[in-house]
Amino acid sequence: MRAIQLNRFGGPDIFDVVEMPKPLPEAGEVLIRVRAAGVNFFEVLMRGDRYAVTPDLPVILGVEAAGTVEALGQGVDISLTETRVAAPLFASKRPFGGYADYVTLDAKLAVPLPDALSFEDATSLMVQGLTAFHLLRQSPPAGKSVLVTAAAGGVGSLLVQLAKRQGASTVIAVAGSRAKLDLALSLGADAAVDYSTSDWPARVRKAAGGAGVDVVYDIVGGPVTAASLQALAPGGELVFAALGRYAIGAAELEAMITRNQSLRGFALLPLLSADGLRAGLSELFHLAASGQLVTQGGRYPLDQAAEAHRSLEERRSTGKVVLIP
Repeated sequence: MRAIQLNRFGGPDIFDVVEMPKPLPEAGEVLIRVRAAGVNFFEVLMRGDRYAVTPDLPVILGVEAAGTVEALGQGVDISLTETRVAAPLFASKRPFGGYADYVTLDAKLAVPLPDALSFEDATSLMVQGLTAFHLLRQSPPAGKSVLVTAAAGGVGSLLVQLAKRQGASTVIAVAGSRAKLDLALSLGADAAVDYSTSDWPARVRKAAGGAGVDVVYDIVGGPVTAASLQALAPGGELVFAALGRYAIGAAELEAMITRNQSLRGFALLPLLSADGLRAGLSELFHLAASGQLVTQGGRYPLDQAAEAHRSLEERRSTGKVVLIP
């Protein structure tokens, strides 16, 4: 099979396209012919050794895929043969490997896909979908004004839709271009603000009625976090979901205390049991298959993984970037 292998850290062109033996499913596993594999921004950071976790090299990146079950390991129900499934590798004992023609996965983690759901859409709803799903479970938006950062991205575009669906009184989207703002508005955002302008927190406060938003869902981190605090109402909550990009200090935290604001951390993996993962994905897949949730994104052939990474790194992409083997 083909695989996109990272043998050393560096820029987008560092990947090698390699041929290697097709993996064999162990007992309790399935072999999946990959039809779509997700690309995540944290993989861009990993590629350059800039993430909170450094993978051992060589490594085949890719923590999520979707495809068709081609072979079964010992003890796996034969009815899974040729089933269309999602492969949430990030929840398995081997969390990488998606940038390839084939992957193996614990059969208990393979989630069947509705007939009406494409492999690409299923891939768009794994890491990003579950992140949005659980962010809103951690801090429910019903009756609140909320700010969604990177609102045209993979997580943000789903957060906008799900927050409106769950009863947010006002959803304010921030993004870095007119096209991305228009996309967020088309997905249901009540207002959209360009955060490449210096006064964007004030514009968010105005859109929220003057005092600021009740909840900030921060999936960007870095300088955006401190600026988001300027848009947060007294008594509001900042939900931080940008692992490895935390950039607020004692001064900002002290200011939050004086304004009775709270900071909630968010990490997806500790929230995922096998049953909870399957239930969450099944709900997201149903919403998408029935047209109640829309996915966005760019599609690249597997051997163009470098260009897929470049599109994320240069902030050119909207929605979910997917590789097609």
